[in-house]
Amino acid sequence: MNKLQPNSHHCFVCGLSNHYGLQLRFYETGPGEVTAHFTVPDQFQGYPGVVHGGIVTAMLDEVTGRAHIQGERARFMYTAKLEVRFRKNVPIGEPLRVVGRVEKSKSRMATSEGMIYGPQGDLLAEAKALHVDLPESEVNSVDLDALGWKVYDEPADE
Repeated sequence: MNKLQPNSHHCFVCGLSNHYGLQLRFYETGPGEVTAHFTVPDQFQGYPGVVHGGIVTAMLDEVTGRAHIQGERARFMYTAKLEVRFRKNVPIGEPLRVVGRVEKSKSRMATSEGMIYGPQGDLLAEAKALHVDLPESEVNSVDLDALGWKVYDEPADE
């Protein structure tokens, strides 16, 4: 499947114009599943060699929400609850796999799970999330073009 999802300009996690952010690219890798591959650079470390817990949480927050953004119409939601479990240190400078999966999807709310796996496939961190739909009036008032919300060409090295 591996369909590239949209990015935006300034989001901390997916904003391609945010030079202070992570600039992750997410792919739909199955029904209700998205994946990003990412090597976290030094500027996002907490303890030496370890990704700051806030950065780990930001990646899990984004991937759990993006699991619900598939198909023709994006479902924009905000996170109402996020429970993170740190299993092992998430390393700086090593390839990671960030995965989000839909658990349940109802009319206004949805749940999902997110996982970060290390280079050997070991589970480093995980999250359970509850998301609530943005009000329709708020979604309709957003200019997605101004946000830069679209699928961008992939860099040549991907």
